[in-house]
Amino acid sequence: MTRVGLIGCGVIAKVYAEKLKVLPHITLAACADMMPERATAFAAQHGTRALSVNQVIDGDDVDIVLNLTVPQAHADVTLRALNGGKSVFSEKPLAIGLADGKTLIAKSAAQGVRLGCAPDTFLGAGLQTCRKLIDDGAIGEPVAANGFMLSPGPESWHPGPAIFYQKGAGPLFDMGPYYLTALVALLGPARRITSSARTTRAQRTIGSEPLRGQHIDVEVPTHVASVIDFVSGPVATLVTSFDVQASRNRWIEIQGTEGTLSVPDPNTFGGEVQIRKSYRHDWETIAHTHGNAKQSRGLGLADMADAKRHGRPHRASGELALHVLELMESAVLASESGRHVNISTTCVRPAPLPAGLADDTFEG
Repeated sequence: MTRVGLIGCGVIAKVYAEKLKVLPHITLAACADMMPERATAFAAQHGTRALSVNQVIDGDDVDIVLNLTVPQAHADVTLRALNGGKSVFSEKPLAIGLADGKTLIAKSAAQGVRLGCAPDTFLGAGLQTCRKLIDDGAIGEPVAANGFMLSPGPESWHPGPAIFYQKGAGPLFDMGPYYLTALVALLGPARRITSSARTTRAQRTIGSEPLRGQHIDVEVPTHVASVIDFVSGPVATLVTSFDVQASRNRWIEIQGTEGTLSVPDPNTFGGEVQIRKSYRHDWETIAHTHGNAKQSRGLGLADMADAKRHGRPHRASGELALHVLELMESAVLASESGRHVNISTTCVRPAPLPAGLADDTFEG
């Protein structure tokens, strides 16, 4: 049984905890938070123990640290856990700077422990079905792709939206990992990127409770339009924005020589998959070929634990997350410098899940 110690008992932690209850061979052994009272309440709700952060990292009864802290703390908490000899699975992004991300990769290798990172939505039924269709040649050779994450921002509904406008967040760093990870899982690693970015308003006004009417200082671009060249040939456009009030553009399309694949929301595990073939006037809905269509945050953690037991690479890897991190950092740099930025990192395209497996299983 793999024992997980969760650090960071915020909103997303509840989603992970519910999934961990049904995953085989995994147990939530402990939780911790910088606010001890929040950890105590979380432990009571989810049937685990509330400990300090140091106790989770240093204890002998935790095998994997699940890092669900705020993005600005990801690198520090992950590094502390790696130094303590623990494997780590982190929420996205891996870090808020490429240098810190590279340090984490190097440390995990030096310590001989695993490092994984969200998002793991590419392991869900929707994106795995898309992966199989591409691999089977259903749209011919992929030529291009586009992705759109367009919203007016989270301040209308999130109870503490300021963090979304601080360094390490914004639409690109907050939502970009879902889209970029999906694109890399479908098309392989990228080789260069260029972008244009803007910050539309220097301040945002909170419309949600309990902070309604307060103002947020914006530290990051709130609209980023990127063009990405992939090693395998396709050219993708990706727009992430907190400045769009309404749009008909959404999610991802992959255009190939023989047709176009409509990819579901990469922030979900299921969703509708459609193909429109050359010279056809209608879209065909494709039945899922894979499991894990329901909410499954924690699936990447479970795959990492299973991979550790069986001596194989895990799919939501640190190298994949580092590559995505460099793409995001380079998008901002490209806009600032007015040029293409070559990508120095790479990763292995994650192995597909075999079709037809039951939920929460990873090998045939």
